[in-house]
Amino acid sequence: MQEYSEQKHFLFAVDCIIFGYDGQELKLLVIKRGIEPLKGSWSLVGGFISDTESSENAAVRVLKDLTGLDGIYMEQLYGFSEPDRDTVERTISIAYFALIDIQKYKQQINENYHPAWFSINQLPELIFDHSKIVELAKEKLRYNAALHPLLFELLPDKFTMPQLQSLYEAVYNAEFDKGNFNRKLLSTKLLLKLKDKDKLNSKKGAFYYMVDPNKYNEGFKNFLNLIPGQNAIK
Repeated sequence: MQEYSEQKHFLFAVDCIIFGYDGQELKLLVIKRGIEPLKGSWSLVGGFISDTESSENAAVRVLKDLTGLDGIYMEQLYGFSEPDRDTVERTISIAYFALIDIQKYKQQINENYHPAWFSINQLPELIFDHSKIVELAKEKLRYNAALHPLLFELLPDKFTMPQLQSLYEAVYNAEFDKGNFNRKLLSTKLLLKLKDKDKLNSKKGAFYYMVDPNKYNEGFKNFLNLIPGQNAIK
């Protein structure tokens, strides 16, 4: 311990990039910063890591405090350690991105944080390096979603193929051919076709589907190549 005593101590924090889908747009949840500096500015959800928890446990705690829910899909993104990233004190942050269904969780968002959902393509100015963190999270989300079925975390328990295509188009900010998209997703055997239809959004009605839980879990172990051509994140 003698040789450690002369080393400077830093603050250690987590930042959470929370993506949600409302049926039309991919959105980001941000909050009003409650402390100085930049009090009242838009910020990612985050907090400091205590001396009794890991960064992952801290991120789970932060998400639970905000949404009131356990079991949210969460994935570690990257570590951010630039010396001047926080204007008050040297702070190293581990970022995590999370996926939630806005319609399912919107009633459980903690209003004490003054949360707001913004379209991923129309974000406000964020504090410190948070805009950089969001851009990296968007790239990682697109890359991972091209290989694994994680976007289903953003959908309700049952959904139509048009809803699924709309989600993928929102994430990639691109249009996909309907026939090719349907064939590709159905070929994965991830989806179970249900007997009931959504008759509100089309004249003929679109069949509902749900995810086969066994195939879904397998989809994270194998590379499904759902959206060809996505570049790997270095």
